[in-house]
Amino acid sequence: MSDVTIYHNPRCSKSRNTLALLEEHGVQPEVVLYLENPPTRAQIEQLLDKLGIDATQLVRRGEDDYKAAGLGRDSSAAEIVAAMVRYPRLIERPIVVRGERAVLGRPPENALELLD
Repeated sequence: MSDVTIYHNPRCSKSRNTLALLEEHGVQPEVVLYLENPPTRAQIEQLLDKLGIDATQLVRRGEDDYKAAGLGRDSSAAEIVAAMVRYPRLIERPIVVRGERAVLGRPPENALELLD
């Protein structure tokens, strides 16, 4: 199954576990190292649509970059997406995509929803 993509951070245990789980199920996903190749604004917006969530649910508030980006509770979705483009570490991970559907691999077993 090569129609699966994972937005992966190899330093993240959840991301590593999600990738391993996919491989255990015979899936060799396209691996996007999003910290090295950050997604564009349009790509983040597409991911949000596929995930069915808003930007506030995809941003990692505990990162130093959250404050560096000037984000806070009142930040708009557009401001959050712009910050994620500039600071890709703010993007929650991993994101697994298949076709028009996507899930967050938190917990890793969420990725299995895309395999049926």
